[in-house]
Amino acid sequence: MSAPAKPNITIDVFNQIDIRVGTIECVTDMPQSDKLVKLTVDFGDFKRTVVVGMKKERPEPKEVEGKQALLVINLMSREIMGEVSEAMLFDIGYADGVNPVLAVPESPVPNGT
Repeated sequence: MSAPAKPNITIDVFNQIDIRVGTIECVTDMPQSDKLVKLTVDFGDFKRTVVVGMKKERPEPKEVEGKQALLVINLMSREIMGEVSEAMLFDIGYADGVNPVLAVPESPVPNGT
């Protein structure tokens, strides 16, 4: 069963969200957490650190290294367990009770697109 749909938003609100493609360069374990890892993501002109709860979702979080994914880059940075997270990864499926997968471009595109 799918998660319930969220309330409608206006196109003006949607246009405020900055979604970019980045390549996940590195997945670093956060040993003080049973679910968090730190990603280093390349967006072409810049790189960002992204803290995600991937340990319990995947048997091997490092499997996403080298993959492109969609991320929201204009959320306010947030400190999580001593690390600053500078974006949010689209990881599809968790709320629906299925093994999460990355939201990825159909074919490779330049980082930052």
